[in-house]
Amino acid sequence: MRMNKCSSLLLLATSIALAGCQTTITAPSKELPQHKNIRTMQAAIDSDGDGVPDDIDQCPATPWNVVIDERGCPLAPIGVGLRMEYRAFFDKDSSELLRKYQDELDKVGMKMQEYKGAILWVEGHNSRTEVDSADLNNHNPLAQARADNVKNYLISKFNFAPERITTIEYGANRPIAPSDTEEGNMLNRRVYALATEPDK
Repeated sequence: MRMNKCSSLLLLATSIALAGCQTTITAPSKELPQHKNIRTMQAAIDSDGDGVPDDIDQCPATPWNVVIDERGCPLAPIGVGLRMEYRAFFDKDSSELLRKYQDELDKVGMKMQEYKGAILWVEGHNSRTEVDSADLNNHNPLAQARADNVKNYLISKFNFAPERITTIEYGANRPIAPSDTEEGNMLNRRVYALATEPDK
């Protein structure tokens, strides 16, 4: 009997001690604001997939499998004698090379005359407003015409051999700006070109 009382007292003391160790959770005060501003982070967009975010990418349409520098521009190998970029923008649904871009293209042509072995890579691009979403993966004649007009201009004015200039079209698959504003669409209606010549 005495043993039972001791066991009961021990069990009661243990229960009280354990109850004292338990933590309690208090409900949040009703005075706290129900909605807090939650900080969000936006993922950096890298349209050309070169590893440099668009907001600091100085060469936003770098071709695939090209080594780039910290600015996102193709890295000129040691011994390169010429490395010159060119950009032109187009009116909607047009491949006409505007006069203001012809003047800049003349500078590229003059440099390519100076560097006899220089070659030019020309990319044609569209805005999403010029392309049916169902045709995104199909060949785009308008983007190709934009690139071809740059090539034809240089051949006609500077008498370059056609094999010195390579053209390719990417349609609307490589935007450099959001497509939900007219300014963004205008930036996406473009040609990007890169002239290079390794020293011999």
